[in-house]
Amino acid sequence: NYKKLRWFQKDSRKKAKNTIYFFMRPSDRRTGFLKINIRVPNKFKSTLKEKKISLCQVIIGGFEQRTKCIKDIPADIELSKDKKTIDIYPLSPLPSDKESYAVVFKIVNPQRSGLYQFHSFGQSSGKIPVSTYIGSYTIKISGQ
Repeated sequence: NYKKLRWFQKDSRKKAKNTIYFFMRPSDRRTGFLKINIRVPNKFKSTLKEKKISLCQVIIGGFEQRTKCIKDIPADIELSKDKKTIDIYPLSPLPSDKESYAVVFKIVNPQRSGLYQFHSFGQSSGKIPVSTYIGSYTIKISGQ
């Protein structure tokens, strides 16, 4: 079951400095999350570093206001050795309330333009923690 999730990026040109927001809206979360897992596509050649990845409470922008983090959520971030899996462990579980949260990447875009699909999984905070598919983000990097 493919589920499209919302995202926002500041610059879509290849080899440009970019900030990408992967949103988790209230409709995307049925329970709180103990752990968030994001799988990076194999063809996404960019420099991912743990210090450039963060978790925050966010205001999703639109016509009248900009997208921005309003509160940083303290979290432990682990990057796999091949840099294709990112595990985010918030110090306190992300609640299933009416607030929106985002995983924020501050990166340099890859050299190749195209569509890149990031898959997101979450481990629920309950008596039996179960890892479930949250959805997928399809990022577009343009040539110009």
